[in-house]
Amino acid sequence: MSKLVIVGTVAFDAIETPFGKTDKILGGAATYIGLAASQFNVEGAIVSVVGGDFPKEYIQMLESKGMDVSELEIVADGKTFFWSGKYHNDMNSRDTLATELNVLADFSPKVPSAYKSAEVVMLGNLHPLVQLSVIDQMENPKLIVLDTMNFWMDNTLDELMQVIAKVDVITINDEEARQLSGEYSLVNASKKIMRMGPKYVVIKKGEHGALLFHGDEMFYAPALPLAEVFDPTGAGDTFAGGFSGFLAKTEDYSFANMKNAIIYGAALASFCVEKFGTERMLQLSKKEVHQRLQQFKSLTQFDIELT
Repeated sequence: MSKLVIVGTVAFDAIETPFGKTDKILGGAATYIGLAASQFNVEGAIVSVVGGDFPKEYIQMLESKGMDVSELEIVADGKTFFWSGKYHNDMNSRDTLATELNVLADFSPKVPSAYKSAEVVMLGNLHPLVQLSVIDQMENPKLIVLDTMNFWMDNTLDELMQVIAKVDVITINDEEARQLSGEYSLVNASKKIMRMGPKYVVIKKGEHGALLFHGDEMFYAPALPLAEVFDPTGAGDTFAGGFSGFLAKTEDYSFANMKNAIIYGAALASFCVEKFGTERMLQLSKKEVHQRLQQFKSLTQFDIELT
């Protein structure tokens, strides 16, 4: 089994949706990625930073999930990154109410020495220079997965392009794929993005699933239709954690196996949205995951007679 390096925020979120609102709760890209990847019992290390206000029980929880937090930097006199947002009735759009970088503003990532030889690196959504710093610390990873967003495309495009040139997989949403490529067609967008460096492009479409592109090959994974969606926060990171965690477990980085990884990511993301914050992922059992995968299989499998 490969080791997995997870880079991203460990944070506080305050969330409001049509179903209710929360005070400060556990959040952050690396948190969701780590919780999803823990379903595969991989050896994972979280590289991030928190303030002295971050509860020790949260750190202990991450350790109990098998995560190495030896390089989770704690700035005793600092405050943890905080984000607050309000979702609209369609649950696909939201307004950011507050973003407080706090200790994240001066974050300099340090990969644990035991993980510099890790085969899989999952770069959560962070400043491209932070992502580059992590890549430079790695010895010879077999797979580097990048998650990014339109904010970095708008404000640090040159640095982001340096990162994109060094990764194997990029995961972005459809709007970001169009912005990055300048192409409306997602097929043409993926081809243009692959010419920037990545061998694989994953385009997330929220409640409409995800697309995987590699060369001239493509694969579509649906999102499971759910009766209720309470909170979409962290769904994309959970998807990334399921995707990278499955690949680290199987040590198979082929297009055929990435199809399976996409399904695992989509299945885990479907749990994340069922409760606020990380609550559902903390309660999740392997039996439930197996049952959800069976649902995905029945949703997409069919027999057709071609003449």
